[in-house]
Amino acid sequence: MSLIVELHHRYPGQTVDLAFEAPSPGVTALFGRSGAGKSTTLAVIAGLLRPDACRIAVDGEVLADTAAGVWVAPERRRVGMVFQDARLFPHMSVATNLRFGLRRARVGAIGFDEVVELLGLGGMLARRPQSLSGGERQRVAIGRALLAQPRLLLLDEPLSGLDGARKAEILPYLARLKAMLRLPMIYVSHAPDEVLRLADTLVLMKDGRVVGAGPVAEIAARGDLPFSRRDDAGALLLGQVLGHDEARGLSRIEGGGVTWLVPLLDLRPGTACRVRIPAREVILAGRAPEAISVQNIVAGTVRHIAEEGARHSVLVEVGLPSGSLLARVTPDAVARLGLTEGAAVLVLVKSTALEVLAV
Repeated sequence: MSLIVELHHRYPGQTVDLAFEAPSPGVTALFGRSGAGKSTTLAVIAGLLRPDACRIAVDGEVLADTAAGVWVAPERRRVGMVFQDARLFPHMSVATNLRFGLRRARVGAIGFDEVVELLGLGGMLARRPQSLSGGERQRVAIGRALLAQPRLLLLDEPLSGLDGARKAEILPYLARLKAMLRLPMIYVSHAPDEVLRLADTLVLMKDGRVVGAGPVAEIAARGDLPFSRRDDAGALLLGQVLGHDEARGLSRIEGGGVTWLVPLLDLRPGTACRVRIPAREVILAGRAPEAISVQNIVAGTVRHIAEEGARHSVLVEVGLPSGSLLARVTPDAVARLGLTEGAAVLVLVKSTALEVLAV
């Protein structure tokens, strides 16, 4: 099962010409600067914009194919949409706003009580939108979209208007939504932390075109793609908790085919997790030091070296048994270590530098 998007549309001064395919169910993140074509893509998928040419298919069902003369009306596509602003009805209670999604929906698997429980809305059903925080309003908007029984959920930067605390409040609910409903979703965001927490597939967009697409861990660690050129660049490893050593205050996790030590976690062994390792926290070495405080020293192979001229730094992509890391170092470090593509290298990472996210 998959999500297929092919789109060509000309605006005055810009052309959107892109194509990608992603596994379904799962979260596909569209990432890029303003003007990259992300909102145009969502509008075409939802049927709100009829482009010059397109083909949209979800799990084998074609929603639009201009070459074949197929254009399913927006109200018949069963595509839910959540915008940057919640767009709730101010005169209605939370419960009534939620039930609005049921008005024209076919009987489906997503029930009212399930949505209330999933999104933690039980204590606010009688309240009006103006009494809710920004994060609470977005949770209600997501619940309303779910109760319309969508086959596909589109989220257009749903957290962009929220401060850090509100984002931290709602991200766990989005992760639960992904895990429990297994609904295909397209998630638009400018924030790498949201993408790395939620996405399964990452589509990088620039000037109306796709410049990179694939599994999120693979694309995030590509030193030749724009996602890795940010100040907060880092790799993402998919793995699980292996066990705990309470006497040492450490936990063992697997990621990228490597065992890592991290500060003690409150997660059961076997719990799936995502491990983010910032490029600025990775040290490279030619041989293992005899005495050092760093807990994690693993062997890897240099896959790619990309110069970052403006920063006077270099991004080194290091391959692991089943993944990649990024290290941001100086050109002098590359020269002193004699790093070239294919060279063996040791990766050193402090245990406190690994960010572990349960999924």
